[in-house]
Amino acid sequence: MLLPFIVFLFVTGLIVGGYLAAVPGGTSGSRDLEQRLREVATPSPSSSESGVSDESILKRVLEGPLPMLDRLVSQGAGSRLGLLIEQSGVRTTGSAIVIFSIGIAVGLGLLAFLFVPQPMAAPVVALLGAFAPFGWLRHKRSTRLKKFEEQFPEALDVLSRAIRAGHAFQTALGMCADEMPGPVGPEMKKTFDQQNYGLPLKDALNDLAERINIIDVRFFVTAVMIQRDTGGNLSEILDNLAHVVRERFKIQRQVRVHTAHGRFTSYVLLSLPAFLAVALSILNPDHMAPMFREHMGQMMLLGAMVLQALGYLWIRQVIKIEV
Repeated sequence: MLLPFIVFLFVTGLIVGGYLAAVPGGTSGSRDLEQRLREVATPSPSSSESGVSDESILKRVLEGPLPMLDRLVSQGAGSRLGLLIEQSGVRTTGSAIVIFSIGIAVGLGLLAFLFVPQPMAAPVVALLGAFAPFGWLRHKRSTRLKKFEEQFPEALDVLSRAIRAGHAFQTALGMCADEMPGPVGPEMKKTFDQQNYGLPLKDALNDLAERINIIDVRFFVTAVMIQRDTGGNLSEILDNLAHVVRERFKIQRQVRVHTAHGRFTSYVLLSLPAFLAVALSILNPDHMAPMFREHMGQMMLLGAMVLQALGYLWIRQVIKIEV
């Protein structure tokens, strides 16, 4: 009787936590009002055609299920979580992520405690479950930054052509925000709105470099600041920077081709022991049974998994070439 009740609580908590993480706070009335206002608003034709959503320059703090926890997350070391959420582009709150993380840890820990007869299984599984939402956010951030990096040379070309046509740099930023799709368009629009409403251009560009923490954006900000202090042909500088970024992409693809053998070797070496263990368990169960039932066998399996992980990370470091 206890097991179905625990499973029911776990599934219910997982569904509610997923909903809270995906749909940040606000009552149903406020959400209905916001939806009505969004429907009656008239978007500009340029933003609707380019697919760029209107981003407010005001820093709105989304209220999750626990506003007090959101305020704690936005301060001190917890501000890293807020920056991670902003960089990932996920519309959620810190409290929703924390609650979802705790729910997954408790649920998976209970399941491991009930079904795995090992004392260390429940804490390890709970720890992995607690870090799962943060790993998902890091994956979303990495995907978004890679997409931004791929679109960034086109944005530099748009800026260069606008400046060559006689527009000011600030006006070129607005044109780039209207022309480019996300995530480049919304980020450029946020930078344009910040400097347009009084923030110094240097601070607005530094904020862009903080939100989009890639080396190409830092090069862009540095080049613009140096040009504004010393003068020079900014359109030519942006053209050269776009050419350098594209050439770096070519070199990165060549490096991936040359390191493909090492990457596939790591995959094979990582999966081969597990495949052999499963195959031997099917072909000769009595031969593999001591590995799972005896204490010595369990310690050997644990040591093998740790060594496999270390070997995989070592191979990844060997074939990792910074370009």
